[in-house]
Amino acid sequence: MNANYREQLKDKKRIVIKIGSSSLIHTETGRLDFRKLEILARELSDLHNQGKDVVLVSSGAIAVGAAALGMKGKPAELKKKQACAAVGQARLMTIYQKLFGEYNQMVAQILMTKNTIVDNTSRENARNTFDQLLKLGTVPVVNENDTVSTYEIKFGDNDRLSAIVSALIGADLLVLLSDIDGLYSDDPKMNPDAEFISQVDELSDALMSMGKSTSGSDVGTGGMAAKLYAAKIAAGSGTDMVIANGDDVGVIWDILEGREVGTLFTAHRSPDFTLLDYIESVHP
Repeated sequence: MNANYREQLKDKKRIVIKIGSSSLIHTETGRLDFRKLEILARELSDLHNQGKDVVLVSSGAIAVGAAALGMKGKPAELKKKQACAAVGQARLMTIYQKLFGEYNQMVAQILMTKNTIVDNTSRENARNTFDQLLKLGTVPVVNENDTVSTYEIKFGDNDRLSAIVSALIGADLLVLLSDIDGLYSDDPKMNPDAEFISQVDELSDALMSMGKSTSGSDVGTGGMAAKLYAAKIAAGSGTDMVIANGDDVGVIWDILEGREVGTLFTAHRSPDFTLLDYIESVHP
């Protein structure tokens, strides 16, 4: 059943890819990993050439801004984070435009806050904007609007944001690229006997409790708890989700070929699913 279900991933038509800061940044310097970015641009442009709709949720703005401003690591103070985001987001989009442009692929920037989804008019406008951009053949590049976001209007991390975007636009696959191979029975960095879990068909309370609010990198924000929460949103909205290691960005191709990489969370659309129910508890 596992292999057969994986085969179905080949036929996905609307795909959201989330890439974390730890997969974009050289941890030693805090600067961008251009090799990975080039591969990412090529992979997503090729998916688009296959006739698929592609949305990229990209972290990295604060880390890029901090490095550009000569800071060591990401700042803790909110106003400094917001300043770094303003600098870093502009740099990040310039680089994405250049790299995707090598493959004649247009990109577009969408910055969101929690209010974008909570407000009915804003949510509908956001959905319409996504739909129009995809119809026009662009790859929307999404990030939280960290320059103006405060705790009250933040999604919390881009794992959850990518799941919310997937639900908003009716994506049929969400891929989370991070610094881990997938879901384990325990933290593999602390417990060498932790078992890898290839497929999850039900997000039980016991499984959700396995998530730990830690991330292996000091440039990212989302640990396994955030990823499991994202899986809950994705599965409930009817979107399959895969967590995979973004160290090799080419893993996107493997996933879309139906190969056994990462942890697959199968979709079980809930008839009672409403996005607002999840948004209101966005800081679990």
